Amino acid sequence: MTTARDLPEDVFEDPPPAPRWRARLAKARSALGERLGAALARPQLDAGTWEALEEALLGADVSWEVTGQLLERLRAEASERHIADPGELRSLLASGVADLMDAPDAGLDRSGSPAVWLFVGVNGSGKTTTIGKLAHAEVAAGRRVVLAAADTFRAAATEQLAAWAERAGAHLVGGNPGGDPAAVAFDAASHAAATGADVVMIDTAGRLHTNHNLMGELAKIRRVAERAPGELREVLVTLDATVGQNGLTQARMFGEAAGVTGAVLTKLDGSARGGSLLSVRAELGVAVKLVGLGEGLGDLVPFDAAAFAAALVGDDEEYADVRGA
Repeated sequence: MTTARDLPEDVFEDPPPAPRWRARLAKARSALGERLGAALARPQLDAGTWEALEEALLGADVSWEVTGQLLERLRAEASERHIADPGELRSLLASGVADLMDAPDAGLDRSGSPAVWLFVGVNGSGKTTTIGKLAHAEVAAGRRVVLAAADTFRAAATEQLAAWAERAGAHLVGGNPGGDPAAVAFDAASHAAATGADVVMIDTAGRLHTNHNLMGELAKIRRVAERAPGELREVLVTLDATVGQNGLTQARMFGEAAGVTGAVLTKLDGSARGGSLLSVRAELGVAVKLVGLGEGLGDLVPFDAAAFAAALVGDDEEYADVRGA
């Protein structure tokens, strides 16, 4: 008999095709496209071209550090290949972005009995919605899921998570209003272990990364989750893609408090600051594991570095080239 743990690791259907990524990243592409197009349309590859490329990347919310890395790689490849036409740099840039964003640990870790995933982030970053959509996908794949309502300070948060649990077919473990969120996390993991569930997803209260007391509480939740039955496999920070480089500061602070293992970028379809994703990967060293490309249940998808790069900087026909690079 096939069990949940025998199922393929990817709970999602086939990755979204290139046109979908391109359409959903229209705002981010637009922010980069005009300046990038002007740079690549120059008559020859000279100092002015490199300056224009730098301005284009910075204007798309790519950080100084990452912009420097990409341009250094482009210069080396252009010199090695004796490139004189700036237009030839587009595919090289797409490949550079894809390589930068690619990560061997981009998949979600489901090992453990159960696997425990802790979700952290600021208010309004989309934690609860992300958990709900992910729970729906996990249950649809045949896994047994327990949701922990560890945001005990806001009654609406528990109600929202309960609605998602019912919709997904997951079990909800909550606590008393104003109760200890770490206790809720422990109870959820204990229940999951006792009932043979596969995954526990812990929702936490949104908090400003500058609030040291609440960040300390988050560290406590992590410590308790590590001691609870099962294995703490993921600490995922949800970042609103529309906030751009501010998300990098948030992710860094949450990483210090809770040991972040990966990032979930929400509202990517509504952001003109897609370049900020590059900073999360390059400067924090954690994989972008999931992205939100819309409001539908199926719009939370595994991050695809090649599709992202092609949609952000490539031509229509370049998606296959980047994927095969």
